[in-house]
Amino acid sequence: MRITAVWASILPLIPATGHAREVIHKGDVVVVPLHGEVAPSLLAFLRRAVKTAESDEASAIIFEMNTWGGRLDAAADIVNALNQTKIPTYTFINTNAGSAGALIAIATQHIYMAPVSAIGAAAPILPTGEDLPAAAREKTISYWSALVRGSAIKNGHNPDLAEAFMNKDKEVKIGDRVVHPKGAVLSLNAQEATERINNKPLLAEGVADSVADLTKKTGLKGNVATIEPTGFEQIAFWITAFAPLLLLGGILGAYLEFKIPGATWPGIISAVCFALFFLGHYLAGLAGWEVVALFILGMVLVLIEILFFAHSTIVFGVVGVFLMLASLLWTMVDRYPGQNFFPTGKMFAVPLLNMFIAIVGSFIIIALLARYLPRTSIYRRFALMDSSPPGPSLAGAARQFATALALAPGMQGTAVTVLRPSGKARFADHVVDVVTEGEFIAPQTSVTVIQTDGMRVVVKSSTQV
Repeated sequence: MRITAVWASILPLIPATGHAREVIHKGDVVVVPLHGEVAPSLLAFLRRAVKTAESDEASAIIFEMNTWGGRLDAAADIVNALNQTKIPTYTFINTNAGSAGALIAIATQHIYMAPVSAIGAAAPILPTGEDLPAAAREKTISYWSALVRGSAIKNGHNPDLAEAFMNKDKEVKIGDRVVHPKGAVLSLNAQEATERINNKPLLAEGVADSVADLTKKTGLKGNVATIEPTGFEQIAFWITAFAPLLLLGGILGAYLEFKIPGATWPGIISAVCFALFFLGHYLAGLAGWEVVALFILGMVLVLIEILFFAHSTIVFGVVGVFLMLASLLWTMVDRYPGQNFFPTGKMFAVPLLNMFIAIVGSFIIIALLARYLPRTSIYRRFALMDSSPPGPSLAGAARQFATALALAPGMQGTAVTVLRPSGKARFADHVVDVVTEGEFIAPQTSVTVIQTDGMRVVVKSSTQV
């Protein structure tokens, strides 16, 4: 099939492994720079970095941070990713951990700060810089206070201190000492954050001049390896964001490839959509090569069903479709090393929604195409151009043939070739070019004429008449 040929040309462009961008050895200390705005593209990069470090059994991850903050939704996903890591996590605040950056730092187990640096001021605001409306502000702070408190407790930080970063009405008190009064969101410089109260640092465990100084002070062993963001991280975000549309395009392209004879562009579109789908999720750290292999295996089984076992068994087709759907669904699951093999319901929420949108949208559009596509001039042109086995053809003189053999609605014959939807059928001793209304009819199937329309002889399976 043309689809397999296109896939063969695209697949070599996909890297051979899911996590081979950086060379990380067992026991290495991985440094991940978190610079600039906290945005979905940063999430794509961080997710990939964390999974790479865990898969290659790094001894620790150091997030070198310099950010003024950014989007809360992206910060929430980053916090969730960091709280799932199974290896020690460190944040080295190299100048700034403002706003959303402070929330991300709280999601790591150890915090170190450069001599001149600051953390805090995480109160939620509108994209324009203005304060949220009163009702929205109360709801947002209530939710985020609960989230940041849970993250702080999990990672051994003071939950009251973490909440004070975003809630100006939060007082921080340690023993009899009021560390931070109400009235303003909390911000700390390096000296304030490392102050020891009751023999315990307020937040940061120490001051470090550099990542190398941090590894020395913490006793981290192993080589230091840095994972850098790539130019494709932003592309990966947009591709994963439009996953339902790519799935929809892939499914519709595959459908049209089988329904429009002689046309190659539907197969090309389908292959490109599926290739972008897998490539985007690979770059975002969500999938490796194994899901691509699973999808291709399913596609091969479906083609075997169509080409060799049509109308005799459905086993190959059913298994193939199941493997293809499973690979598409598994590609979108955000699963981290060390988690259970079978994802939880929450991990399936977004993938299932994307799949539902794509499948329902495909059914609706395919139903419309099956009804109206055979009536279009484009469809008729490609149907007449379709290659057929040698033999006399009377489709170009349908009216004369109808007169000679009394070819009229109700006349029965036998399909000589596969009708998908055009091909050849035998009526009496003559082979005629025919076309169906869109359905697939296997060779040697009894067919019945339902319409003769100028250049067309339209047939249907006799079992459906």
